[in-house]
Amino acid sequence: MRKKRTGEIFEDVLVTDIAAEGKAIAKIDNIVFFIKGAVPGDVVDIKTVKRKKNFREAVVENFKKFSSERETPMCEHFGVCGGCVWQMLPYRLQLKYKQQQVEDALTHIAKVEIPELQTIIPSDNQYFYRNKLEFTFASQRWLSAEEMNVPDSEKQLQGLGFHIPGRFDKVLDIKKCCLQAEPSNAIRLEVKRFCLEQGFEFFDLKEQTGFLRNILIRSSVNQELMVIVVFAYEDKQKRELLLNHLMETFPQITSLMYFINSKRNSDCSDLEAKFYHGKDHIIEEMGGLKFKVQAKSFYQTNSLQAFKLYSVAKNFASLTGQETVYDLYTGTGTIANFVADKAAKVIGVEYIEEAIEDAKINSGLNNIQNTKFFAGDMKDVLTAEFIEKNGKPDVIILDPPRAGVHPDVIKTILNAAPERIVYVSCNPATQARDVQLLDEKYAVKKIQPVDMFPQTHHVENVILLGKK
Repeated sequence: MRKKRTGEIFEDVLVTDIAAEGKAIAKIDNIVFFIKGAVPGDVVDIKTVKRKKNFREAVVENFKKFSSERETPMCEHFGVCGGCVWQMLPYRLQLKYKQQQVEDALTHIAKVEIPELQTIIPSDNQYFYRNKLEFTFASQRWLSAEEMNVPDSEKQLQGLGFHIPGRFDKVLDIKKCCLQAEPSNAIRLEVKRFCLEQGFEFFDLKEQTGFLRNILIRSSVNQELMVIVVFAYEDKQKRELLLNHLMETFPQITSLMYFINSKRNSDCSDLEAKFYHGKDHIIEEMGGLKFKVQAKSFYQTNSLQAFKLYSVAKNFASLTGQETVYDLYTGTGTIANFVADKAAKVIGVEYIEEAIEDAKINSGLNNIQNTKFFAGDMKDVLTAEFIEKNGKPDVIILDPPRAGVHPDVIKTILNAAPERIVYVSCNPATQARDVQLLDEKYAVKKIQPVDMFPQTHHVENVILLGKK
C-alpha cells in the first residue's frame, strides 16, 4: 500500500461484495470502500475519490486479477456509456444482488420484522427489453483518447446517442444499443446519416445552438412504433425533409410526431406534441387490456415485466369484487385499470393532469366504468374530506416515484386505516423508510422483488402490509 495526501492509492484489494446502487465493496483496515466497476472476486488497485468518517468511495486504477464470475459485456460501449453497468455480472448474480439490496434496505433502514423474501422474478429478456429510448444530438460529441489524437480535419464531431455520466454537454455516439429491439438502431443510424448528408446542424449543448435536439423511439408489444423528433426551432423545409425521409424509409412507423423546443432544457413535458403522420398514439396491451400511449404518456419501459409486476400487486391486494381501492400515484391509470375487474370501485390520484386524462381514456378504451381519477398534489388531494366523499379505502395501492411517499400522505393513509396496503417501489431505500413509518399500524406480510431492468442495479419491489 502507498498513500498520497490526496487520493489514496491501495493496491491488491480484494472485492468481496456488492452494495446498494450497484457499487462493489471492499474492506481495508475495517473501513468500507465503495468501488465503481468492480465485481466480487476482482483484485484491484484503487484510488479514493471521496472520504467520509465511516467509508470511502473509490475508482479502479488497475485490475490485477479478474473475478472468475465475470462475463464479457455484450455492448461495445460498456464502461463509457452510463447505462447497463452490470453487463459484466452473470444474470443469476444480478438477481442475487438485487434481492439482497431489497432485504438489506428493509433490515437496515426499515428495521421492522419481515418474512422471508419471495424469490425475485427474473426478466424473460435480458437485452432488448425496453419499449422506449431517447437519444441526444450533439455537435461536440464525446471523443475517446484515440479519437482525440486524430487530426482535426478527420474528426467526426457530430454524434447521436446518450449523455456521458456527469457531463451534460457530452454525448457518446452510439453505434448499437442492446436495450431496444430493431428497428430502433436502424432508425437512429439512418437519421444520423441523413442529417449529416443534408448538413443539418446538431445541437450544441453548451452554446444552445443548432437545429436537431433529440429523437425518441417508442414501441409496443403488438409492433406499433412511434418516433418523435425534437427540433430546436421551426424550419418547415428541413423538418419536412427529415420527417418525410423517415416515413419513406421506415413504413412500419405507425406514429410520427415532433416537438419544437427552444428552451434551454430538453424537457418537453410542457410543450405541445405536433402530429405529422399515422396516428398520434400507439396502443400497448397488457393482460387483455389496451392502453393508449401518447407522445408524453408514462408507461412502464419493460412491457412484459410490467405485466408480472402488476400481477403481483393484484395478487397481494386479494380483491373479491367488493372492495374500494385507492391507487395512489396512479400515473396513466395502468394499475387502477388492471385491478378494476376485481374491485367494486377504484379511485386513482396523480399529480400530472395529462396523465389523469390518459387514465380516463384508458378506462374508456377498455369499457371500465368503476374507476374515478383525480389530479393534484397527493398531500393536498388525499384529505379526510376526500376520503369521506369517495369512500373509505379497503385497499390502498402505492406506486410512488423514487422519492417515495410524502410524510403527510403516510399520516392520511394511517388515519384511513385500509385493511391492506400494497406498496410498489422502484427504490428499496425510500420504500423501507416509508415502511418504518407505516409500522405504527401495519406489519409486512409479503415481499416480492421483480427485475424490470436487467444489466442495471435497479430493482422493483412489491410489499404487502396488513393491519397489526
